[in-house]
Amino acid sequence: MFTRQISAVAPALSCILVLNVFGTLGICSVLKVRVRLSDGLITEEILEANIEKDTITVEFKQGDGTHITVVFDFKRDVRVIRALILGEPERGQNQYQVLCFVSRLNHHQIITTESMVHLRQKNPHLVRMAEEQRGVEHLHMDTVVNVSHAGLLSTVINSVCHQAHQGFYTRKSDLLDKGIEASEFEPVLQTTLQRCPSTLGLWQPCLCSYRLYLEWLPCLLKYCRSRRENTGRASPHKCGIRSCSQGYRFDFYVPHRQLCPWDEET
Repeated sequence: MFTRQISAVAPALSCILVLNVFGTLGICSVLKVRVRLSDGLITEEILEANIEKDTITVEFKQGDGTHITVVFDFKRDVRVIRALILGEPERGQNQYQVLCFVSRLNHHQIITTESMVHLRQKNPHLVRMAEEQRGVEHLHMDTVVNVSHAGLLSTVINSVCHQAHQGFYTRKSDLLDKGIEASEFEPVLQTTLQRCPSTLGLWQPCLCSYRLYLEWLPCLLKYCRSRRENTGRASPHKCGIRSCSQGYRFDFYVPHRQLCPWDEET
């Protein structure tokens, strides 16, 4: 029963094929890559590029069962990160909790949708490791998003984050960059809050932290130079990709400490 409930809220990747007079044309592609997580476990990343929507979606499952979805929306310059975290009902937690973090897209983090569609891998059974480790991006999520206003940020958010009733956040600076009135959202005064590990009462509001890592992303195109036979001049051409790993740390408000069970003092 629990498995069915989880699968019902997890977004499904779907690649659409359309038929034209020339035959079958794919408007999106799916790449499956085996990667090693920071805890040593091996998981499968599923990367879907959708030309029509101009989005790249990355999905994988962590060793503790947490389901991570990241959507890079190039049309709206938005990155959506969703974590479906399994809870422990015997400790008074919900069976699962959904967090969604919406922020401005950094175009240097991943290759374009068009380039992604053309990616192929020669040895799909190999475990991939990123060539470049980019460290941890620290984001202070100072604004709570109402699901009914999510469409102002990106059209893909409603399908990805509709279950994040108590954990949907963005940043005021990102709203201003997009020309969106911050009054449409709820600001949070984080400076008055204690960090959750330092908060004694389970039902007290506090500042929670959540960390995750993308272990493998195609972040840059590689270019090689070859000489043309007719001119003898060197000409650059695409000859592969450079892969990167990227960590994230999100700081955000929760109405009570019970909603932040993973954030413990270290």
